[in-house]
Amino acid sequence: MTSPKEYILRVTCPDRFGVVAKVSTCLNDSELFILDSAHFGDPDTNKFFMRVKVISPNKNFKYKSFEKKFSLIANELNIDWTFIDASIKPRTAIFVSKYSHCLQDLLYRESVESLPIDIKCIISNHPDLRKIAKSYDIPYHFINMKKNSKSVSEAKINQILNKENVQLNILARYMQILSKSFVKKHYGNIINIHHSFLPSFKGAKPYQQAYSKGVKILGATAHYVSSELDEGPIIEQTVDRINHSMTPKEMEIIGRDIESITLAKAVKYHVEQRIFLNDGKTVIFN
Repeated sequence: MTSPKEYILRVTCPDRFGVVAKVSTCLNDSELFILDSAHFGDPDTNKFFMRVKVISPNKNFKYKSFEKKFSLIANELNIDWTFIDASIKPRTAIFVSKYSHCLQDLLYRESVESLPIDIKCIISNHPDLRKIAKSYDIPYHFINMKKNSKSVSEAKINQILNKENVQLNILARYMQILSKSFVKKHYGNIINIHHSFLPSFKGAKPYQQAYSKGVKILGATAHYVSSELDEGPIIEQTVDRINHSMTPKEMEIIGRDIESITLAKAVKYHVEQRIFLNDGKTVIFN
């Protein structure tokens, strides 16, 4: 027996009275049963966000008929909306340099189906992690940044992304700064992970710097990439306490675990359509 299909409806519009009622009524009239619903109106931006997961028990569900009905509401309320099959896994590219922990974690989670992505390629500015990609039978593309200019390298990367029809780009400790034109082209579909200490340490050997200052908390931040370095809308943050007895190496091991977990959570929120961009920040329905 074929299981009923599930869909996710996403709604963004100016905040006003009656949006939830009209959306819910349309879904009911279209014989779509609500499995999960969440909404939020932001008084600062006057934007309304809504995510609804629905199920269609009717095997002959007519999307065109639903689209016609919902478009009337969308036009009336000035709604931007998407309606997608919840089972679709986005075609994904993972960008890496020399650190493998986030890459290994993402590959494992995809392989055991705990992370609904379809990894099509791995792109790197170093050849070091090719063996890992080969073990998962995933194409590995080494783009030599030292040999090429940034524009040439990014042109090659875009060719790969276009060929694979990539919908999501994950920077799994990719130690390169993307150009503003590249970020603009893929904005909202590039997720990055970086360590974030309290206080924050930038540059070389951050764990040694943190150790020298006696920090008590390690952390990581996953965010969408914007044209401003490490300033994109935040998706997920995780922290863990440490103490005076830990060496920089022990701190780094803990930090890598935090980075892997935080990145995986952010990717999961994205692919499950739980994240809405709200100017410079995000609305996330957990």
